[in-house]
Amino acid sequence: MTQRVYFIILFLCLGLMNPFATGIFMDKLASKKLCADDDCLYTISLVRAEEDYNAPDCRFINIKKGQLIYVYSKLVKEKESGEFWAGSVYGEEYEDHMGTVGYFPRSLVSEQHVYQEANKTVPTTVRNLQNPSCI
Repeated sequence: MTQRVYFIILFLCLGLMNPFATGIFMDKLASKKLCADDDCLYTISLVRAEEDYNAPDCRFINIKKGQLIYVYSKLVKEKESGEFWAGSVYGEEYEDHMGTVGYFPRSLVSEQHVYQEANKTVPTTVRNLQNPSCI
């Protein structure tokens, strides 16, 4: 009986430590992005979602048709990858999601207003491509 308990405790400990040791690898979306400033803090434009989009993982945001989104960076398309922009939702009805920055496909939005040109090319890093809260 005692060996069985030790085995269960060992199994649980190994299982709990494994995600912290290995992490979850996510493919890098791009190696460069376009921003209005060196830190990608300033808003580039305001866009309106033309279709609903369900985020495939925690790097992306869910958007609903008609929703307004502030754009902070535009990933530079590479090879056969899709074209993604990074932004956050806007509006009182989306209060729970305001401030959450994530990626969404450029093809699903239309620009409503350009605040400033995205003329700074900035290298992407794991930190700004992946939400640190992603598990």
